[in-house]
Amino acid sequence: MQRIVLKLGTSVLTKGTARLNRQRMLELVQQVAALHNGGCELIVVSSGAQTAGRERLEFPDLGKSVPAKQMLSAVGQSHLMHVYQDLFEIFAINVAQILLTRDDLSDRVRYLNARDTLHTLIEQRIIPIVNENDTIATDEIRVGDNDNLSALVASVVDADLLVILTDQPGIFTDDPRKNPEAALIQNVTHISDNLFKLAGGAGSSIGTGGMVTKVQAARIASRSGIKTIIASGSEPQVLSRITAGENIGTLIEPERNRSDSRKRWLLTDRAQGSLLVDAGAARVLLKGGASLLPVGIREVRGDFERGAKLTVLSPEGNEIAHGLSNYNSADLRQISGQKSNKIVDILSYSYGDAVLHRNNLVLL
Repeated sequence: MQRIVLKLGTSVLTKGTARLNRQRMLELVQQVAALHNGGCELIVVSSGAQTAGRERLEFPDLGKSVPAKQMLSAVGQSHLMHVYQDLFEIFAINVAQILLTRDDLSDRVRYLNARDTLHTLIEQRIIPIVNENDTIATDEIRVGDNDNLSALVASVVDADLLVILTDQPGIFTDDPRKNPEAALIQNVTHISDNLFKLAGGAGSSIGTGGMVTKVQAARIASRSGIKTIIASGSEPQVLSRITAGENIGTLIEPERNRSDSRKRWLLTDRAQGSLLVDAGAARVLLKGGASLLPVGIREVRGDFERGAKLTVLSPEGNEIAHGLSNYNSADLRQISGQKSNKIVDILSYSYGDAVLHRNNLVLL
């Protein structure tokens, strides 16, 4: 049984127009229903709330202020969900709306609550339709985080596959709108800086993201052991063909094996602080199976409490790990560069020899 997270972009739902295209949405829902009835487990992450709001209000001229966009999202969420409910009802499939922000996945308890709710819906053969809570999440409106949200959701539910449908066939060697010789990249085994350059800037004018946010999403999924396919939503029967193994779009392979639940959580959030380590500590960490000791820390960045999620940076400034800190930032500034047997002498207490224990550490 395959568990798939499907992300539908605004340009896919509208077919490039200013309003929701019911015919296109019905075609996609029909494909989802076929996979669902065939035993697959599906979670849909859908954009389009702002567009649905504009349509519902008959396209008012509200400018581009954040409150106006949030208002459109508030109106559009129910309208978009109503359309989905009507379409899935044709196939006798129940759906449920889940509104999330990245903060909902930052806190361990809220993360587990979201995971349990999604798992229960899947077990009951109800298709969750997830969207960013645009009415309060200003970051999503600015940067189009539904791509990244889909990868976070895929990590939460331990999906087998993330499918991101957009208005482009995939990632190209150059901008196909400017270079007719640009070729589709069919397989990616490592997400490099060059791939981000190839992804370029924003794409469609009616969405909030571009190909670069899709590559960001693929990187999150890849680190969680999940493969990603970026493909065109206008490709006929694209979902059934993908699940049948046909090469469509760009396939981005996972860079690591599946992580356990706790470590997947560590991959889903932006850190609350960071630790710059020396070359020796970086080398030991990258070999795997080691904890981070205070002696290897060169610099503590940010202010945070004990238990915070931190990023570990190599001497060159590259992210190499995420982990949960056994000490707050003030304590770490006192013990960084010191051997572990000096911790009690310096602080008068100890929470252990390690700053980041290997059980609460995941390599990037």
